[in-house]
Amino acid sequence: MTTDASHHDTIAAIASAPGAAGVGVVRVSGPRAPAMARVLLGSEPSPRQAHFAAFRDAKGELIDRGLLLYFPAPASYTGEHVLELQGHGNPVLLDALLHRVCELGARLARPGEFTERAFLNGKLDLAQAEAVADLIAARSQAGARAALKSMEGVFSRKVDALLQAMIALRVHIEAAIDFPEEEIDFLADPAIAHKLDTLRSQLADLLREAQRGVRLNDGLRVAIVGRPNAGKSSLLNALAGSERAIVTDIAGTTRDVLRESITLDGIALELADTAGLRDTHDPVEREGVRRAHNERERADVVLLVTDAYHANADLAWLNDLPSGVERIIAINKIDLDDAKAHTEEHDGARWLWLSVKTGEGLESLTHQLKQLAGAGSGEGAFSARRRHVFALEQVSEHLDRTAYVLADTHAGELAAEELRQAQHALGEITGTYTSDDLLGVIFSSFCIGK
Repeated sequence: MTTDASHHDTIAAIASAPGAAGVGVVRVSGPRAPAMARVLLGSEPSPRQAHFAAFRDAKGELIDRGLLLYFPAPASYTGEHVLELQGHGNPVLLDALLHRVCELGARLARPGEFTERAFLNGKLDLAQAEAVADLIAARSQAGARAALKSMEGVFSRKVDALLQAMIALRVHIEAAIDFPEEEIDFLADPAIAHKLDTLRSQLADLLREAQRGVRLNDGLRVAIVGRPNAGKSSLLNALAGSERAIVTDIAGTTRDVLRESITLDGIALELADTAGLRDTHDPVEREGVRRAHNERERADVVLLVTDAYHANADLAWLNDLPSGVERIIAINKIDLDDAKAHTEEHDGARWLWLSVKTGEGLESLTHQLKQLAGAGSGEGAFSARRRHVFALEQVSEHLDRTAYVLADTHAGELAAEELRQAQHALGEITGTYTSDDLLGVIFSSFCIGK
C-alpha cells in the first residue's frame, strides 16, 4: 500500500528528549522539510550529512546550537523528506525548537504518525511497524531481540511465504472449477490434498511461533491458583525475590488479585496471586474467588499450587480452561512428606514436586516458566501481537473448512471462497488488507515522535 508523499502536510515532534545532560531530537517529515532545512541552516543542506547549525527563532534570537541532518525522499524512514534537528536535551530548548519548525509550516504529529507514514509509503509493512512500538516498550532483553527480528521482517517473510502457498492452492482449485463438464474430477487430484496438508502444517508451525512471540513481547501471564493456605502467596514472594504478598496461617488472607512483574534471565513474566478457591459466605472473599476464576481465563499459564493430600481433588479447578492455556501442577510442601523434588508430564500438564519453604524444586519451576515464555526459541524468534494470533487462528478455521468441503462435497466454489477468506485474514497481519479503523487503533498506541 503506497501513497504519494506530496499529498501529506508536514509534521513535527520531539522524537527524543533524554534530559538536559543528553541529546534531544526534533523530527520533521513532509514536503516542507527541505525549505525548513535551508532556513535553519542558512544554506542548502547536503543529503545524509551532519551539519553544525545555529538554530534561531523568527526574530533571529539563538535557540540552540546542534546538528542538522536532511534525508530526501524516498530514502528516509517515512519515505518523505525528513529533517532531524539534534540539540541539547533540555525540554525548554526542544519546545522552542519545535515551536520554530511549526512557525515554518509544520504541525504537531499525532502518536505514531511517522511510522504510519512509513507504512503508507511502503517503507514498512504493518507487522514491522508494530514491531517498532514493541521494541520501544520491550520489558526484557528477549522481548527486545524478538521485536528487532520482526522489524527486520522475519515474521513478515513467513507470513508472505504462507500467503504465496495459499494463492497457489487457490489458483489450482479455481482452475479445476473451470472444467465442470470433464469426466475427470480435478478436485480429487492428490496434488490439491497434498498442498492443503502442507499449508495447514506450515500454518500450525507459524501459529506456535506467533504465540511464543506474543509471550516474548507481552510477558508470560501466570495465574497462581489453589485452595487457601496452599502456599500461593509464598510462591509469589519466592519467584519475585521479595515479600510482595502477605503470608499468614489465616485462610482467606489474599482477597484480591496481586500482580507482580518479574524478569527471569531476560524473560518477562507477569505473576498473579489469586484468592484461595473455596466456597465462602464472606462477600468480600467471594468476590476475590470470582476474580481468581476470571484471572484463569486471561492467563497463558495456570499454576495450581496444591499438596499431595489435596492434589486429586484440586485438579477440578483446571477444568474448563480456554484452549491453549498451559497447566502446571505444583505439589508443594514436600518437606512435610519427606518426598523428593522431581517433575513429570502427563494428562496435558506439567507436574512438579517442590517446597516453597525450603526452595527445593523451585529451580525446575522457574525453568519451566522460562521455557513457556519463549526462552530457547532460537535466534529466529520474533515478536507478535495477539491480533496476529487471532488472524492466524481465523486462517486455520478457514483451511479446516476447506479440507472438509473438498473431502465431503467436492464443492470447488465453496473451497475457493474459504481460501479467499483465509487469504484476507492472513493479509491483515502485514496490512495487505487493512481497514482504516484498525490502522487508527494500532498507531494511536505509539508514542509521539515515532
